[in-house]
Amino acid sequence: MGSRRKSREYALQLLFQSDFLETAGEDDLFWIGRSTDEETRDFTRVLYRSYIDNQESIDRLIQRHSKHWRIERMATVDRNILRMAISEFLVSSTPCVVVINEAIEIAREYSGEESTEFVNGVLDAVMGELNQEELLNG
Repeated sequence: MGSRRKSREYALQLLFQSDFLETAGEDDLFWIGRSTDEETRDFTRVLYRSYIDNQESIDRLIQRHSKHWRIERMATVDRNILRMAISEFLVSSTPCVVVINEAIEIAREYSGEESTEFVNGVLDAVMGELNQEELLNG
């Protein structure tokens, strides 16, 4: 497994942890007992910090594009996969389609087959909105 995939999985785990432990922005305890290379750890932190720094706007994007689902009623894993992927949209040069494919694979592994369609649909709509904003602004 590549270090980017592992970083995404770690970011998902950190976001999941933050949902329950109110530890937003703190990741030191997470790393205890995990042996990982610096590149993986750094990219995990970039994704995690991106969400922490943009939490309100990312959650609004998710809410706007998840028809008939309130964000607090979504499965915790699905909600945090969306947060992780949108965070990557905002801070990475990775093509959005790659980010979406990775999010779908992570959903398949950590959530369920039905979650893959949900994650794909929401992220595709968010990507479209962000691309439209980019065209209008620059």
